[in-house]
Amino acid sequence: MVQLQHRQNNVHVLVLPYPAQGHINPLVQFAKRLASKGVKATIATTHYTTKSITTPNVHVEPISDGFDQSGFAQTNNNVELFLASFRTNGSRTLSQLIQNHKNTTTPVTCIVYDSFFPWALDVAKQHGVSGAAFFTNSAAVCNIFCRIHHGLIELPVQLQDLPLLVPGLPPLNSRDLPSFIRFPQSYPAYMAMKLTQFSNLNQADWMFVNTFEAIESQVVRGLTELCPAKLIGPMVPSAYLDGRIKGDKGYGASLWKPLSEECINWLESKATKSVVYVSFGSMVSLTTEQMEQVACGLEESGLNFLWVLRESEHSKLPTGYIDLVKDKGLIVTWCNQLELLAHKAIGCFVTHCGWNSTLESLSLGVPVVCLPQWADQLPDAKFLEEIWEVGVRPKEDEDGVVSKQEFVNSLKVVMEDERSQEIRKNANKWKKLAREAVGEGGSSDKVINDFLSSLMNAHNNGNLSSY
Repeated sequence: MVQLQHRQNNVHVLVLPYPAQGHINPLVQFAKRLASKGVKATIATTHYTTKSITTPNVHVEPISDGFDQSGFAQTNNNVELFLASFRTNGSRTLSQLIQNHKNTTTPVTCIVYDSFFPWALDVAKQHGVSGAAFFTNSAAVCNIFCRIHHGLIELPVQLQDLPLLVPGLPPLNSRDLPSFIRFPQSYPAYMAMKLTQFSNLNQADWMFVNTFEAIESQVVRGLTELCPAKLIGPMVPSAYLDGRIKGDKGYGASLWKPLSEECINWLESKATKSVVYVSFGSMVSLTTEQMEQVACGLEESGLNFLWVLRESEHSKLPTGYIDLVKDKGLIVTWCNQLELLAHKAIGCFVTHCGWNSTLESLSLGVPVVCLPQWADQLPDAKFLEEIWEVGVRPKEDEDGVVSKQEFVNSLKVVMEDERSQEIRKNANKWKKLAREAVGEGGSSDKVINDFLSSLMNAHNNGNLSSY
């Protein structure tokens, strides 16, 4: 058992996230888990993002991606340029950071790096420290892309080859496939980045996936045929799970704000489980047509709703919409999602099915209506609807748009129909299992303890990079 109160082993884990919100959050959370078990944890992140990460008991130190003023925005959305620059500058400055700690009482013992940065493993090995790849998506998605990397799935996947059969996964039809696989030429840079994750994985000492045994046990059996995946999730703040990290209500102190007084007062006036919460994350942008269908569907449903909608998206709403729905709906530009999902008034989450939002809805026991838009959101939606049975995914028309009526019907199923009771029962089941996974002695907790025990043993034996 890892001793929480002792630091005599001087284990120091450097955690390197990809500088996007959906990657920073789980990796920062992992660093907090490590720190809570008595080891030194340091977040190494870009100059541009250091100021947004402040969390007790975890150090934050800068490295360079070559765009220190405003990060990815400086590249004019050029993914290839950003990744190439990050590899060159990140390797150099990460190496310097390790060197800076070399003659201290806590030299770096291990680098836990976002799997988008396989070059970080090369840096770790150069300095004789261990390396652990951290995957921020589901085991199912890892399984798919790992098999593509190994040539076990050929691209493009043709319609006549569907459903796609992947060991450990349910049959995948066209609407279930990640968009990079359905349309590989549409996102070549992202597709390359997804596959590069596996380029030197066989040299890593650990492979962590932000998921947990209860929800992906079958999938993991298929994945571990190819790589030694270990499940350490869900990486959700402790206050919403096991409560073992005191005051851990948000991913990072400066990223977390309490619900505004407006949101609190509005929610407190609503009945238990009567409000539909709508959010499509920090990156998804609906088409104007899809936005109109969702907006009109919310109005027609007659249900109370709280919609978190970025200001840049407001112009897509029907004219006069905010005033039209003010008696039933509240539209805000930002809310703390975890605190909102935990509120007793929330009865349903209309989500884009990003993996962090998926884990949060499962961890807090909130049923979902799935409106996935691209990438890994599509297989996530399949699991939410068909495997975990915690919600509904409305059908799209031939143009890929969910109609107002389809959307309303799905809201009714989750909030009001006979099926809603079974959906809510399932949601509560996964909530309990998520808590058990990260709780003391749970499946994910054991993996983290084993990881730290290995680091401590290796450190004591003077062998940091061999297990």
